[in-house]
Amino acid sequence: MYKDDIARIAALGVRSYSFTLSWSRILPFGRGAVNEEAIAHYNDLIDTCIEYNVIPMATLYHWDTPLVLQDTYGGKYLLFEFHSLLYVLCHTENTITRPSGSSSETSANEFSLGWLSEDIVNDFVEYARIAYGRFGDRVKHWFTVNEPIVFCQQYPFPAHYYKTIDIPDVRQQFYCGQSVLLAHSKAYHLGKSMMPDSMISYKNGFVDDGDTNVNGGYKIPLTNSTEDARAVQRAWDFNEGWFSDPIYLTGDYPSSVKQYVSTFLRPFTASEKRSIRGSADIYAHDAYTSQFYFAPPGGIDACINDSSNAAYPSCAATQYTYEDGWLIGPAADPLAPWLHKATDWVPQFLHYLKDTWADPAGNLPLAVTEFGFAEPFEAQKTLLQDILYDPIRMSYYHDYMRAILIAMSEGVNVVGCLAWSLYDNFEWASGFAVKFGMQYVNFTDPKLPRYYKASFFEYKNAFDLYQEK
Repeated sequence: MYKDDIARIAALGVRSYSFTLSWSRILPFGRGAVNEEAIAHYNDLIDTCIEYNVIPMATLYHWDTPLVLQDTYGGKYLLFEFHSLLYVLCHTENTITRPSGSSSETSANEFSLGWLSEDIVNDFVEYARIAYGRFGDRVKHWFTVNEPIVFCQQYPFPAHYYKTIDIPDVRQQFYCGQSVLLAHSKAYHLGKSMMPDSMISYKNGFVDDGDTNVNGGYKIPLTNSTEDARAVQRAWDFNEGWFSDPIYLTGDYPSSVKQYVSTFLRPFTASEKRSIRGSADIYAHDAYTSQFYFAPPGGIDACINDSSNAAYPSCAATQYTYEDGWLIGPAADPLAPWLHKATDWVPQFLHYLKDTWADPAGNLPLAVTEFGFAEPFEAQKTLLQDILYDPIRMSYYHDYMRAILIAMSEGVNVVGCLAWSLYDNFEWASGFAVKFGMQYVNFTDPKLPRYYKASFFEYKNAFDLYQEK
């Protein structure tokens, strides 16, 4: 049905379509033999976009590690989800060489566990080489990895389902992050050598795990205390800064993160730092919401020295309520407890990204590469007319788009935005029980008919009014 969806996108005046390639589909064994049927499928998808004058945009990795690499490394294997996103530009637009071993005291390579191991880096780069070579003549917009903070913070995996390893649970996400930075930077430079006219980046993300203490979006100090200001900075460092400082600023981690990881990760070499720094052509962020941050009970210093603290190692506590107890904004569906409508804070957020990373990296443009809202209890509705009327999502898109325009009027160079999602889909562990789509899909009908929700027209109206023609 993707041909019909792309035709519908074109008819609505949407300029671009963003989709995810499946590593598992293209390389069923993770490396080696290429599945030519997969190549044919993506060629047809890309050619259909071009036929309708829709710009194809491809993400290499949205969390689907090939099963063979899962078995080999013990890494993560997730069911592939085909991502249907709207992207509208606001302006003009095999032999595997194994990496060398780590010299760190507790080397991730010793354990060879998916993204915990640098062994996966060259596998990913070879996959990127195939994708660039097969599709790069027509696809000029690429994202290497989607929301590395999310899939890295899925570590540790459930006991008894994966190999037992000796890396302490709290450290595993940072082994993953180190491998991701190396894989991204190598894939970036490979892509620029193969496609000099391409735009390549990665997508910053958010954490939707209620047990974690960081989240993508603007970070608001709960009070004007020095400790809360310090907590806010640590939240930035352990979320966006974890990947953005190396890629956009220094080639290495923020000082607070480095102070922590230097006790167990090997340091990046000088060559690796040079490769990582500057390995993005745009600052892309999946930004859904915002929240308040404050020092955890007992203070930040006590938390830093107590690895059993629930806020460790970021040591920044968070909540969605003001100091007086009022919510930051309307809550989304209970299956998305991390999401609240906090669109008032979007201009400040975009300014922060611009001032902190995009401008110092060479006045790079910004893109909001995911934003959306799960209308409360939509899955429980039975009348089509009720399903299609989604007032909170309507308000979310209206106010979010207005906030982007405000930031643009104040000098923030936002060149595009991706709405999650074009239609209802399979939302990870929540399945079909939570709805983010701007189109309703009747999954009980084999034909999977689509119906526009009110929020889609609110979203489209912003581009009808303000998009450059």
